Amino acid sequence: MRIGELARRTGVSERSLRYYEQQGLLAADRTHGGHRDYPEHAVDRVIRIQELFAAGLHSKKIARLLPCMRDADGGPSAIATPQLVAELTAERDRIDRMITELANSREVLDDVINAASRRR
Repeated sequence: MRIGELARRTGVSERSLRYYEQQGLLAADRTHGGHRDYPEHAVDRVIRIQELFAAGLHSKKIARLLPCMRDADGGPSAIATPQLVAELTAERDRIDRMITELANSREVLDDVINAASRRR
């Protein structure tokens, strides 16, 4: 599929897709005319990349992580190094802390909202 279709199907801009390619996160073949031609499983790959960015990982870490993950096509995953596992465990712990902090913030907001609602 061409870059425009991949962008449409994933909701990711063509510019971002080119960036993913530059960072080694996404690969495309080229047509005889030089256009990018992405395989069908690129849709799942882009969605996974977006999820990892949303989790706060940077592109270099994502590039190291992606080969260790199974794509939706069920392709084999590489074995993660102990160092990568340790880094990912630290990232997961950071996300867990963020979830706890956000839940605490929501609770504070709920208290303020409830108190303000009772005063009306």
